[in-house]
This record gives sequence, structure tokens and C-alpha cells, in this order.
Amino acid sequence: MVWRGGRGWYGRALATVVGVTAVAAATSVWSAQAGPVESRPGRTEAAARPFRPHAQGPARAPVSVAIAHASDHGARGVDITVDDGPDPVWTPRVLKVLREYGVQATFCMVGTQAQAHPDLVRAVVAAGHRLCDHTVSHDTTMDTKSESYQARQILDAERMITKASGGVRPQYYRAPGGAFTPYSRELAASHGMRPLGWNVDSKDFERPGTDVLVATVKQEISNGPTVLFHDGGGDRSETVLALREILPWLKRQGYSFGFPVR
Repeated sequence: MVWRGGRGWYGRALATVVGVTAVAAATSVWSAQAGPVESRPGRTEAAARPFRPHAQGPARAPVSVAIAHASDHGARGVDITVDDGPDPVWTPRVLKVLREYGVQATFCMVGTQAQAHPDLVRAVVAAGHRLCDHTVSHDTTMDTKSESYQARQILDAERMITKASGGVRPQYYRAPGGAFTPYSRELAASHGMRPLGWNVDSKDFERPGTDVLVATVKQEISNGPTVLFHDGGGDRSETVLALREILPWLKRQGYSFGFPVR
């Protein structure tokens, strides 16, 4: 999502986080040879290259540090991504719509929300959806903070989500508001999480009305396959209704549903 600042329940959630681990000293430093970076949708991203972790621990398959936008279903693939949950009201309703249309999605979860609702995290996994790390407290100013702060936000959220899921790790990392940094991308990749962007912002967080949400996705799907929705952060009734229209429409246009590339 593209809003900025620590307002709403995200700012309050940060105050509840305890026991965060200082891990930045163990994290590799960005090389000046990496090239340009995309820190917001629409900017040029660094060339894809695998990052091999140097940290101790179980071996993890290397993933690219480049921000993913493509679908593993190719040119006619669509990736539904759902941010800011899990939420006890809206996540079950989003899951129901996805199930009705046989669509699997990627859920970008806020660490404190995952910690508070492990049953929902496990329901997402059980339905075949994928998990994405969306930081501990959804700080959209991540790119202005210290590396140690970024590390705590990313790695503590990974730990919270993995524990809540029963051991299933997030496969992606999406910076709140697209606030990626070279360091955060390297860190996420070193933990097996591909940095994840988006091509189509439904703007459902602004609650512009279901008809506007549907029209936005229809008009912008030619921009690329990865579509951004939300199941947390407020009233998501428009999102649920919009998905009921958008998913069958996309199928009628010949699209299939997949996951972001890894």
C-alpha cells in the first residue's frame, strides 16, 4: 500500500512489540556495485541476481534481491496479493471469496497481527496460499530508519509469522508503502524472502467504492500481473465485494492465477 506514516492501529501495534532481537550486526552490508534500486512502484529496480546468505543457521535457497513483479504463470498470469492482516473479520471473508473462485493468493502479514491471530495464519496456509513478511508494525518510513531498526522489523515479523503458521516461513518480503532499501532487500533475500512489489494498486485502502475498485483493476491490469488488495487496517467490505467481480472477470479475459516469481 502507498499511504505513509505511523497513524492508526499500526502505530499503536509497535508499542506492543517486545523481545526484539538485535540482528543487524550479523547481516551483510550492501555492495556499491548493486546498481539502482526501486524503493517505490514504478522506479527502475536492480538487475535480478541471487543473494547467498552468510548468516549461520539452516541453509536457505538463495533468492533474488530484485523486487519481484512477474507471475510464475507467465504473461497471462495474475498474482493476487492481500496486505495488512490477518484480521478476524475480513480475512475469513477474503478467504471465502478466493475459495469460491479457486484462486490462491499471497498474504502479506503484519507481525503483530499474525501473533494475535495464529488460527487465521494457519487457515491461510491450509488453503494453499503463500505468506509474505510485511514487518512488525507497518512503518511506512522504513527507508529512513537505521539498518538495525529495519532488521528488527523484518526478522521479528518473520519469526512471528513462522511461529503463528506452525512452522511455515514467509516466502516474500513487502516493505510497507514500498519503502525498500538496498539493505532491507539484501536482508530479506538472505532469509529466503523475495522482495515483492506490485503493478496494480486497487487503492482499496482509501475505500473509494466497489465500482471504483473494480474499474481501477480492469484499467490497470495491463500494467502487470501483481495486484494489491488489503484484508486489514479497517473496513474491507468494498474489497470483498470487488473481488467477487474482479476474479471472474479476469478469468473471462483469459487470465490464470499464480504466485509472484521467486
